[in-house]
Parts: sequence; structure tokens; C-alpha cells
Amino acid sequence: MSVRLIAIALIMSALFASHVFAQAVGSEVQRDINQESRIEQGLKSGQLSTGEAARLERGEAQIDRMESKALKDGNVSPEEAARIQRAQNRESEAINRSKHNDVTGNPNSASSQRMQTDVQRNINQQNRIEQGIQSGQLTDKETSRLERGQARVDRAEARAGADGHVSARAQARIQKAENKQSNKIYQEKHNNRTR
Repeated sequence: MSVRLIAIALIMSALFASHVFAQAVGSEVQRDINQESRIEQGLKSGQLSTGEAARLERGEAQIDRMESKALKDGNVSPEEAARIQRAQNRESEAINRSKHNDVTGNPNSASSQRMQTDVQRNINQQNRIEQGIQSGQLTDKETSRLERGQARVDRAEARAGADGHVSARAQARIQKAENKQSNKIYQEKHNNRTR
């Protein structure tokens, strides 16, 4: 085989591996989006109280931290992927249990409305991250940093609603963190670094 053919084969295999890895990371981010959507739907329907949503956001923060840590070195090992999958499965079960227990929320309360707004913003931010992964605009290290930022926002939401009520002041702090995260997503996607 000529050196040129070997080089082409290596380039093609690297591109394929990069594409497969982007799909795997993208599928984990898509699962984050799906679970956040289920939390938002539960708040809107009254199946989830603000306190329950806050506890679920704590679980989402843990998953985001796991994803960030796994992506930090640019290589998600099969063990790391399995741990993330197990955490996603546990979170999915927690969402289901919380939505189908005897606790209900008032979707029209100011507190629930604030939490709904914050969770919807999480969904939007995760969609932007997933789009960046799929388009190649985000490198693994950039995705790692952004997932760590999402974890911080999720933790802030969990703290704000821990007592079952999200105040206007707490939401203002969360919105400030969301704005900072939004700017980071924009900067990382438009810095001319690609996967």
C-alpha cells in the first residue's frame, strides 16, 4: 500500500471515530434535554412540585458533572459511558417516581412559573450545546467546560427550590448565571476551534 493510501485511510478512520464520538456525546446531551423536558412538563401539569423539581435538578447537576469529567480528557471510556448511562437511568426513574406520587404542585404559582422558566432555559442551553457538538463547532474540552457550567446552573436551581419555593431574588441570581452560561456557549461555538 502506498504512503498516500495509508494516510488517506488514517484520516478517514479519524474522521469516522470523531463522528461516532460526537454522536455518542450528542446522545448523552440529548438525553439531558429529554429529562429536563420531562421535568418542565411535570411542573406545567402539576405532577411535580417546585421542591420535587429542585431535587431532580440536583440529579441533573450530578449527571452534567459526570459528563464534564468524562469529556475533560477528550476520551469517554466505556466505563465512564456506562456510569453516565446508569446515572441517567436512575434520574429517569426518579422523574417517573416524582411525577406519579401523591405530591402535586400548583403550576400557576409564581414559584412554579419561575422554576418552569429556569428549566426551559436549561433545555434551550442544552439544545445549543448539542447543536455545537453535532456541527463540530464544539471540541470535547469545550463541551466539558459547558457541561460543568450547566451543572453549576442546575445546582443553583436545586438550592433555590430546596424549600419548595423559588423567590424572585433567587430567580434573578439563576438568570444571571444562565446569562453567563449563554455567553460562554456562544463564545465556545464561535471561536474557530472545531472538532
